[in-house]
Amino acid sequence: MMKVRATLVILLAFAAVAAAQDAPPTRRWYKGNTHTHTLNSDGDSTPDEVVRWYREHNYDFLVLTDHNFLTSVDGLNALHAADEKFLVIRGEEVSDWFGKKPIHVNGLNVQRLVKPQGGTSVADVLQRNVDAVREASGVPHINHPNYGWAISAEDLSKIERDRLFEIYNGHPLVNNMGGGGAPSMEEVWDILLTGGKLLYGIAVDDAHHFKRPWSADAARPGQGWVVVRAEKLAAPELLAAMERGDFYASTGVEITEVSVSARSFRISIKASGDTKYRTTYIGRGGAILQTALTNESEYLVRGDEGYVRARVVDSNGKTAWLQPVMIVKK
Repeated sequence: MMKVRATLVILLAFAAVAAAQDAPPTRRWYKGNTHTHTLNSDGDSTPDEVVRWYREHNYDFLVLTDHNFLTSVDGLNALHAADEKFLVIRGEEVSDWFGKKPIHVNGLNVQRLVKPQGGTSVADVLQRNVDAVREASGVPHINHPNYGWAISAEDLSKIERDRLFEIYNGHPLVNNMGGGGAPSMEEVWDILLTGGKLLYGIAVDDAHHFKRPWSADAARPGQGWVVVRAEKLAAPELLAAMERGDFYASTGVEITEVSVSARSFRISIKASGDTKYRTTYIGRGGAILQTALTNESEYLVRGDEGYVRARVVDSNGKTAWLQPVMIVKK
C-alpha cells in the first residue's frame, strides 16, 4: 500500500481547541449569542430586558443585532457588566434585498451604522455588505442562507473577507434542514468545504420574542449559541477567536475537550443524566469517516480526507458542530 504523507493545514483552528497542547493555559470558554433583536427593530422587548434574559440564563456575552440599527450598549454594560462577568457587544443585522430575496449580514462590534449596500446579484449584495462591515471595523457573518431560499452554496463560495456563516438559526422560518431539492445548511457546508472554501459554522437564536416562550411559532431565545475559547471576556479577543475557528456551535450539547494534532482529533462530551451521544466525523463530499457512540472519541487522520469536521447529536436531538480543519496531502 502506498504511504500517504499528509500535512494537516489548520487554517484557523478546530472548534474551540480546548485542550490543544500549544493553547495558552489562560484561555477559557465563553458562551454567547451573536444574533438577537430588540424593540429597536422587530423584537418585542427592550434592550435591557433582552440583556437581562441572557445574563440570567448563564450566557457570558451577547451581541445585539437590530435590523439596520446600531443599538447602544454602553449603558447596558454599565448596568449588567459591572462585575466583568458579562459583556454586551454592539452589532447590527445589515438587512438588504436582491429582488425578492432577503440578504442579511451581521456586523459584530461595528463601530458605526452600516447602511445596506445593494448590488447587481445575490453574491454582489453579500460582498458589498461584508466589505462595508469590515470597513466599519466589524466582523461579518452571513445569516440564515435558506431564509427565503435566498443564498446558495454557489453564492457563498464567491464571498471574500468572511469566515462565518449560520449553520443553525433558531428562527422557525429559516429552513435549516432544506427541502424540495434545496440542500440543508450542513449539506451547503460540505459543498463549500469540498470545493476548498473554508467557513466556520455558528449557531444563533435570531431571537425576537421574549414575552411568549410557550409559542412554537415565536423566534425565542435559548435555541442556539456558540462557545468560544478566548483569553478574556472582551470583544476583540472573542471575535478573533471566532475567526480562528476556536469555538463550537451548539443547540444543547456541551463539549468539555477538543484536542487536535497532526495525527488525530479527540473529543470529550459532558455527560447529562442518561443521555446518549453519537459523534460523527465527516470529510470530503459529506462522507462519514467514523462514528463513535462513547462520550470520548478519537479520529486518526489518514491524510486523504480533504477536511475533517465533527457533529455530536444526543438522544434528545440536541447537536453540537465542531469546526472543520482542511487537510492537504503531499
